[in-house]
Amino acid sequence: MIFTIRTVLRAEARNRINFMKESYWKKRVKAFGYAFQGINTLFRKEAHAKIHLLAAILVVAAGFIFNLERWEWCAILICIGVVFMAEAINTAVERVCDRVSPEKHPLIKDAKDIAAGAVLLFVFAAIAVGLIVFIPHFL
Repeated sequence: MIFTIRTVLRAEARNRINFMKESYWKKRVKAFGYAFQGINTLFRKEAHAKIHLLAAILVVAAGFIFNLERWEWCAILICIGVVFMAEAINTAVERVCDRVSPEKHPLIKDAKDIAAGAVLLFVFAAIAVGLIVFIPHFL
C-alpha cells in the first residue's frame, strides 16, 4: 500500500513539474509575441521611428557600399539598436503620460521632454560614431 501511494505521489509530482515547464515556456513564447507586437506598433504608429528606420536602412546600405570592417559594423549596429531602443522607451513614456494625465501638467511635460531629449542625445552620439566610421572611407 505504501509503495502504491509513493508511486502515485511521485507521478503527481512529475506531472506538476511538467505542467510548470509547459506553462513557463508558453509564457516565454507569449512574452516574445508581446515584444514583437510592441515593435510592430512602434514602426507602424510613430513617425520618428519611421524616420530612424529610414536612416538605419541608408546607413546599412552605405556600410555595404563602403565595405565596412567588423568593428565598424559593430559600432554602427549598436548605435542603430540603441536609437531604436531609446525611441521605443520614449514612446512608452509618452503613452503612459498621456494615459495617466490627459490634461496638461508641468511634470508630465517635463517627463515627456526629458524622454525625447534622451533620444536626441543618443542620436547625436550615433551621428558622431557614423562620422568617425564613414569619413575615413571618403578620404
